[in-house]
Amino acid sequence: MPRDHVKLISDLSELVEVFHDAQSLEAFLQKIVALISEHMRSEVCSIYLYYDNTQELVLKATKGLNLDSVGQVKMKLGEGLTGLALQEARAICEKHASRNPHFKHFPGIGEERYESFLAVPMIRGQTKIGVMVIQNSQRNYFSEQDIQAFRAITSQLANTIETAKLLMALNDRPTLPTAAVPAELKFIKGRAGSPGFALAEAVVIDLHHARLPAAHQQFPERYTLEDFSQAVRQTEEQLEDLQNQIEEHLSDIASLIFTAQILMLKDKGFMDGISELIQNGVNPPNAIIQTVESYTQKFEAIANPYLREKKQDVLDIGKRLLENLLKINHDGKKYAGHIMIAQELLPSDILKLSTQGVRGIIVLSGGASSHLAILARSLLMPMVIADTPELLALPPQTKVLLDAEIGNIYVNPGADVIKTFEQRNKERALLHQLKDSIAQETKTKDGTKITLLSNINLLSDVKMAREYQSEGIGLYRTEFPFLVRSNFPTEEEQYVIYRKLVDGMKDKEITFRTLDIGGDKVLSYYNFGKEENPFLGMRSIRFSLKHKEIFEQQIRAILRAGAGVHIRIMFPMVSSLDEFLEAKDVVLKCARDLAGEKIEHNAKPDIGMMIELPSVLEILEELAQAADFFSIGTNDFIQYMLAVDRTNEKVADFYLPQHPAVLRALNRIAKTAQKYKKDISICGDMAQDTRYLMYFLGIGIRKFSINSDCIPRIQAAIAQVDLARARKEAKRILSQVRVSETSAIFEQK
Repeated sequence: MPRDHVKLISDLSELVEVFHDAQSLEAFLQKIVALISEHMRSEVCSIYLYYDNTQELVLKATKGLNLDSVGQVKMKLGEGLTGLALQEARAICEKHASRNPHFKHFPGIGEERYESFLAVPMIRGQTKIGVMVIQNSQRNYFSEQDIQAFRAITSQLANTIETAKLLMALNDRPTLPTAAVPAELKFIKGRAGSPGFALAEAVVIDLHHARLPAAHQQFPERYTLEDFSQAVRQTEEQLEDLQNQIEEHLSDIASLIFTAQILMLKDKGFMDGISELIQNGVNPPNAIIQTVESYTQKFEAIANPYLREKKQDVLDIGKRLLENLLKINHDGKKYAGHIMIAQELLPSDILKLSTQGVRGIIVLSGGASSHLAILARSLLMPMVIADTPELLALPPQTKVLLDAEIGNIYVNPGADVIKTFEQRNKERALLHQLKDSIAQETKTKDGTKITLLSNINLLSDVKMAREYQSEGIGLYRTEFPFLVRSNFPTEEEQYVIYRKLVDGMKDKEITFRTLDIGGDKVLSYYNFGKEENPFLGMRSIRFSLKHKEIFEQQIRAILRAGAGVHIRIMFPMVSSLDEFLEAKDVVLKCARDLAGEKIEHNAKPDIGMMIELPSVLEILEELAQAADFFSIGTNDFIQYMLAVDRTNEKVADFYLPQHPAVLRALNRIAKTAQKYKKDISICGDMAQDTRYLMYFLGIGIRKFSINSDCIPRIQAAIAQVDLARARKEAKRILSQVRVSETSAIFEQK
């Protein structure tokens, strides 16, 4: 019977099902091997986990081999075909496994007759998790398609299996010993992060320093073991419901986000520890608190900072169990209808809050906010960044009005403020209806065609791009699936996301910007090390070229997703011709590799670069000859041109798009692209500010990459521009030498 791989690769719901009936972590792993064995039509499926302390792989689950061998079969790194797959970080497929000199025979486990062998390593970054193996008695059983599918399945489950491995290991470790609110706080001027309005009671949260009541706290009611069991069932239902909600709406960035917490409920060490305390007379709330504290200490003792931070999942599951036991916020939506105030948030936090019906967010740490703001905008979540610590002292039930259009926060607003807020909300709703008036083509007053493309952050943005009749994707920020996960997404995971994007835009031009992390976009699972100035550090294309194994996975996924359609690959923060050519060579190598593997892909994508650094100005002609296209990223270009940190409010007045040096540099870039007949577009805040529109058209820009909801406004403004007048105006602007002179011109727009 032919094996259909599409469903399990693209639909995580089947994988999530393995949680529902598993009573322990061991049972969970057994359900995984049974599921995969059935799906792959293989007679054997086994999971081997790798342990650094012994440098051994240990068989932890199997379907098809002798179950007595679980926990008994062990091999060193590089030993046997399984150990070799992990050591060399590659899939190993054998038609006649016993003939391979690396084959290792283990008497009594019953694998002698299974000659077809396929092993895929599970690796997260530099961390070795283990190996998944499938086997069959029919020789030459596994095809190239099977290898690709098994890689995809393994990559989807690797992080989940790593969490299960960690929890099982913890059970073998010994437990280690253990403001007044300012009366005048009425109005705060913050910085708009994600537009919108919200009026609601505020809740101050600290998701990364979660606290439980003290272990010795006395609870007035006495609970039973059955009460605890009911709280466990309710907690599991809540988590699975949250997971399903996120998967339905945000499958590109929310892969199994609640996995670690669901697995805690399957961990016999954790659950039995609570049950034993209850059976010994400890009141269930205190039993939960004591066990959570014990596990938190175990996590804190782990040297690996990424694994150490998983203690937050333990604290979160403890709080959920306790609240369900005590019947507090038992609907799991405790933040619904509120405005959340936090010192700092991770992208995954915003995802979780969005599922709970939060109306708006105030975050205090502005230095790491730009990627949060972009994510919030995609989730249609109003957000303001305000460096005002006094907000953390607001008492419960304080009403707050959030004007995230301009960054204003009103504490206990008066009736007049609320009335103004409601009127502006109505006006905004009317503005949203402008999408119905969008013309099929964007043209200037004299009939010149202009192209308006969309910036995309999440797959959910594609719907809006279509609604606003975008002509394509001018910038897809591929970093978001990296930012919100707890490990690097694999080639297969990225391929599924990118293919959905391609299918969603139906043959329209799509520009993939390669991974742009670093600066304020930090991965929680990667140690960047201490950088005095991360904006000038290991980021963007520098990171990709240093970690080519990660870069190649992304490029392969893009090329595969782009099969049969027009795609463009763009490198961010290029500083030299050498960097561009090295990155371009990676694309060409990946295309050759895919061709050699007979995998369908786009062999000839357009390859271009984002212009963000002043260093490229002196080598523009050479870059124009090497690149297929340019895209000017105005936000970073201005920041680096003027040496102004655009996230630092103290120097915000020095961030000047109208600076003559910036304007002349933009003109130089446009003219060079035109000279070499290379496509050029412009993006960033400046691109969607109508004050600069006539200038851009006057210097020859004909393609704009903007937020989808800006299309009606920009299209209407373009329709009023006559190009002859625009060229004349651009010439006048370029003749100015002082900021005050250019500012005066743009203020008239």
